Amino acid sequence: MIANSSARYEKALIKIVLYFVNTLLAFLIIAPVLYALIVSIMPPDQIFEYPPKLIPKIIYYRNFSDALKSAPIFRFILNSLFVSVSITAGQIITCSLAAYAFAFMELKGKKVIFMIILSTMMIPGQTIIISNYLTISSLNMLDSYQALIFPYLSSAFGIFLLRQAFLTLPRELHEAAMLDGCGNFRFLMHIVIPLSKPAIGSLGIYQFINAWNMYMWPLLVTNSDKMRTVQIGIGMLQNIDSQSFGPIMAGIVMILVPSILAFVLGQKQLIAGLTEGSVKS
Repeated sequence: MIANSSARYEKALIKIVLYFVNTLLAFLIIAPVLYALIVSIMPPDQIFEYPPKLIPKIIYYRNFSDALKSAPIFRFILNSLFVSVSITAGQIITCSLAAYAFAFMELKGKKVIFMIILSTMMIPGQTIIISNYLTISSLNMLDSYQALIFPYLSSAFGIFLLRQAFLTLPRELHEAAMLDGCGNFRFLMHIVIPLSKPAIGSLGIYQFINAWNMYMWPLLVTNSDKMRTVQIGIGMLQNIDSQSFGPIMAGIVMILVPSILAFVLGQKQLIAGLTEGSVKS
């Protein structure tokens, strides 16, 4: 009896400690975002007070209007949304088709081709950025949505993730569908994709956030403000008055909101999809 109560006490104590550690780590992670939000609504004279104040005297909305005057932030957000959604949709389509071929179709040299695709994940993106730029330039696509989207319409990671998810589906399901006269494309659309929604959702969230956070490639292929994306917009905000921390933080908050919402709304699918194919290779 005493041993059982002692074991329950230890478990409860461990759980409390874990909750405390997780809460502390979560606070440390979100503290910069909270600080940016607080400064974005803080009057200029309070930002430089010492000791620093963490609660604004008043909610100072002018920081947001000043940020919008210093750079076309809404245009940057629309550009990033269009580019991110296009890249996400393109990757889901191309990676689903490739993953289906590797998971269900019998192709000569399939394993070798798959290993070659996986090996490209070890190549740093910076090593191919010049060749991609020269290709886009030769096609006269610079400073356009095509330049921002086309090089990222497929990825080795997406093919690998969806292939692992597709492999968890019973092979008998595919064989039965083929015997009933169901073609490969119909089987993919009506059976495989509905059963693999967690993996597809996780790929979508992951690629959306990656595309939203791109900096080097948009900086290289765009020249005009009408084609710039949000990450370049942050750099433009830093070029205004060095003492204007309020407008800078206001612009950063506006730029952060879509990516944070995408992650919060899709975090369950992201975690479920990344772990779904781990039991079978």
